[in-house]
Amino acid sequence: MTFVIHHNPGCGTSRKALARIQEAGHEPVVIPYLKTGWTREQLLGLFAAADLSPRQAMRKQRSAAEELGLLDESVSDEQILAAMVEHPALVERPIVCSPKGVRLCRPLERIEELL
Repeated sequence: MTFVIHHNPGCGTSRKALARIQEAGHEPVVIPYLKTGWTREQLLGLFAAADLSPRQAMRKQRSAAEELGLLDESVSDEQILAAMVEHPALVERPIVCSPKGVRLCRPLERIEELL
């Protein structure tokens, strides 16, 4: 298995994660998720592998989460997943898949667990 990074080139943390993977000698598959989007199944698989709930994986700052009403504790995981599929930027970044597992690499230091 190779490295895969679900990447947002506009995000400094995501760019640094990509650079760190490359510095470690890996050439990852880069998935520009803002362009490709997500499927519900894809998100469920990534979140399960990273041991995250949709709420834990949701980008809360500088996203549409608040205006969509997703920050309220009464909002279900299913509602959050549906919103993430419709609005890919709601997923926190970067998510990195490696032979050692899947992690949401925020803070950036979490990437070291995968290298």
